[in-house]
Amino acid sequence: MKKLLTATAATALMAGTAFAEDVKIGVILGFTGPIESLTPSMADGAELAMQEVTDSGLLLDGATVSSVRADSTCVDAGAATAAAERLVTSDQVDAIMGADCSGVTGAILNNVAVANGVVMISPSATSPGLSHNDNEDNGLFFRTAPSDARQGVVMTEVLMEEGINEVAVTYTNNDYGKGLADSFQAAFEAAGGTVTINAAHEDGKADYSAEVGALAAAGGDRLVVAGYVDQGGSGIVRAAIDSGAFDTFHFPDGMIGAKLQENFGDEIEGSTGQHPGTDSEGAAMFAEMVGDTFDATSPFTPESYDAAALIMLAMEAAGSKDSNDFKDHVMDVANAPGEQIFPGELAKALQILKDGGDVDYVGATAVELIGGGESAGNYRQIVIEGGEITTAQYR
Repeated sequence: MKKLLTATAATALMAGTAFAEDVKIGVILGFTGPIESLTPSMADGAELAMQEVTDSGLLLDGATVSSVRADSTCVDAGAATAAAERLVTSDQVDAIMGADCSGVTGAILNNVAVANGVVMISPSATSPGLSHNDNEDNGLFFRTAPSDARQGVVMTEVLMEEGINEVAVTYTNNDYGKGLADSFQAAFEAAGGTVTINAAHEDGKADYSAEVGALAAAGGDRLVVAGYVDQGGSGIVRAAIDSGAFDTFHFPDGMIGAKLQENFGDEIEGSTGQHPGTDSEGAAMFAEMVGDTFDATSPFTPESYDAAALIMLAMEAAGSKDSNDFKDHVMDVANAPGEQIFPGELAKALQILKDGGDVDYVGATAVELIGGGESAGNYRQIVIEGGEITTAQYR
């Protein structure tokens, strides 16, 4: 009888240990490439959520969560796909926080995530082409950043309120740049504005004088630069300033970061822009949690914390780390009904779910997933004042 009890206890212990095995989340971002100055804090944000959950000991009866980083490059679809394949096949991650740029995100989704049945939540891929209506993603893809269909409208509102009715547009020649430029042009012209030119630029060039010459010839009250701050976008701005073609600019999300301020300072005084962001209660709580560990206000960093948090809460809601089990719970934990959950409250959320309750994850960015699983969208409007990026308002 004693032997039987011992064997039974051992079996139960082994089952518990197996159930509490490590959860691995791939963090695939462009650690090299045109937004490499933004991605370190994005990864730190996601990993802060993972550490919070590990410390709680409440995920799937005591599972620990580890991050496995990989480089998307932001722009090389082949390299990004290979990196994602390694995450899934060699590292055997259970989900992916990422990717970042829209083109590589689409490549990873179609070639790796769907093929292997792995959930992806991107904090920053904003192309309208990634919306569920345009992708056969088997319910595996979500994003905590809003679509550029929304950003185009917000850009229009900002410029019109500034009294800017005529602009030239340059965009990085990829899915992100073209999708945003087209979305903006449609919204701007519908509001009565004029786009004098909507021209692509290639990243990685040493000289952008020819591109700026064409933009200057077309004219406009402001130059909209839908590019990358660590790449051709900054090259365009430098050439425009040096040639006197434009002295004020409008910057979408890919251009806004510490590097913009470092590169140009008061040379772009009065320029405007926007990136996903909110002045919500959760944003303040996230900033307080982070302190001076990393930049909590850097674009897409709060969205990265939220993306990782949603993955783990959905796992607990499903009682499984298998993507095919928890993919159907992402929308449930992200939206009402349920108790609202803010940054630093992941242990509370896990306990509620463990007890059979519901949570409404608000997080650092006032998360509300609409449609097939993308953010409804809030934006921080910025203006360059005294050579620094300052907040004008939130939308």
